[in-house]
Amino acid sequence: MIRIENIKKSFGDVEVLKGIDFTFETGKTNLIIGLSGAGKTVLLKILIGLFEPTAGHVWYNDLDLCKLDRKQTKELRMQIGMLFQGNALFDSMTIEENIRFPMDMFTKLTAKEKLKQVNYCLERVSLEGVNSKFPSEISGGMQKRVGIARAIVLNPKYLFCDEPNSGLDPLTAITIDELISGITTDNNITTVINTHDMNSVMEIGEKICLLNKGLLSWSGSKQEVLESENQTLNDFIFASPFLQKLRARALK
Repeated sequence: MIRIENIKKSFGDVEVLKGIDFTFETGKTNLIIGLSGAGKTVLLKILIGLFEPTAGHVWYNDLDLCKLDRKQTKELRMQIGMLFQGNALFDSMTIEENIRFPMDMFTKLTAKEKLKQVNYCLERVSLEGVNSKFPSEISGGMQKRVGIARAIVLNPKYLFCDEPNSGLDPLTAITIDELISGITTDNNITTVINTHDMNSVMEIGEKICLLNKGLLSWSGSKQEVLESENQTLNDFIFASPFLQKLRARALK
């Protein structure tokens, strides 16, 4: 579980986050949604410690992220997996070397133990046998799955995904959603996803927070989205006429 209390963040005179309270639950896919400029990326960077909040607290269970020393921070980061929007794979490394990279940095496992874990993660994302390939030799969807394999190679308690479906076709995006959701449930991970993808919201949004102009405008589950009377949420989710008709049919 990750709990944030009164999170504020300013850059100079510009206040991007204006006091956010929310709990990201263990074993669930927790989604951060909102228009561009709402503060989603800033909040995600605060959650993983890349930005320090101007005010407020980030609690990983009973640990206050903002008050950890260097050793405690390193120990916590070993429990965190990160899936980047652009995959962030190393072009000069093979798939196996890319996935092994966090283990090389943070563990003292033997080469045999690392290979066993790499192969397990590749199997988990249905990419067995691509160890020796380079990122340029596989598709964008496969690269995203490699990114997921690398994110879970240290068996993290917390998984962060920044726009995991960016640049993917609809069918591949659904596959990635199902993969992230399955890993979250199977491993009882606290998963936080920053997304614009409405399909992700309606398919895997177990707990959703909507940011608007630096504030928490709405929170709830995918089931509650269709029934909500929050105008900001409805304007965001049901922007297209097609989705407006879908909602109208659902409420009949």
